[in-house]
Amino acid sequence: MRYLVREKIFSFADRFKIQDEYGNDRFQVEGQLFSFGNKLRIYDSQGRELIYIEQKIWRLLPEYYIYRGDRLLARLKKELTLFKPRFTIESQYGDFTIDGDIFAHNFNILKNGRPVAWVSKKWFSFSDTYAVEILEEEDHAFILSLAIVLDQVLYDDRNSK
Repeated sequence: MRYLVREKIFSFADRFKIQDEYGNDRFQVEGQLFSFGNKLRIYDSQGRELIYIEQKIWRLLPEYYIYRGDRLLARLKKELTLFKPRFTIESQYGDFTIDGDIFAHNFNILKNGRPVAWVSKKWFSFSDTYAVEILEEEDHAFILSLAIVLDQVLYDDRNSK
């Protein structure tokens, strides 16, 4: 399944709209305003919370925790690399890695060494926009949360130093 993840331009907090390949609204992401570190929630099209994402602050490299309800699903950490961004994820679903290209616009998401999703950032758009392709058997909300964290770490203006 393919998704288009588009950040809303005129919003004080981080907000994203996620549509499927047919243009149907599938998910919405809303960030918390005035918080220490990023805190985001992913909702389905009926407004039910599916995923909660929380940045752990005071870390040398970015680290995020991903929850479903009260249960910790995953811990995502950015690795120290020179040219290509790389992330490791310990999760309830297995061990994931995210490998980016030298431009940090194309990413492969691997689960236990096997590709399960691909993320591509659009080069020319008014807002951060990503195409995300996910294998059917994967948890789509979880994989989309990984794409949201990529945006927070690599492109969110509040995190730039």
